[in-house]
Amino acid sequence: MNEEQRSIKPDQPAVYRIEVQGALDLSWDETFGKLHIEHRLDAHGAVVTILTGEVPDQAALAGVLSLTYSLGMPLLSVKYLR
Repeated sequence: MNEEQRSIKPDQPAVYRIEVQGALDLSWDETFGKLHIEHRLDAHGAVVTILTGEVPDQAALAGVLSLTYSLGMPLLSVKYLR
């Protein structure tokens, strides 16, 4: 683990890249706050939604993940960027 990863605090903002299976409509942009929504096709031709941006804290990250789960979008990955 590098120094930057060790400095993550649960109550501070951080930038993440979240990938979920399925196409999240761009109209959800405001619901997900500062997260940018984009789509791509995976190797099998399935649509993947990518949410990238800053979340205020770990509780907000959990909220984003919970919302995608409630929409029936399986989680593929979560990556801490900074």
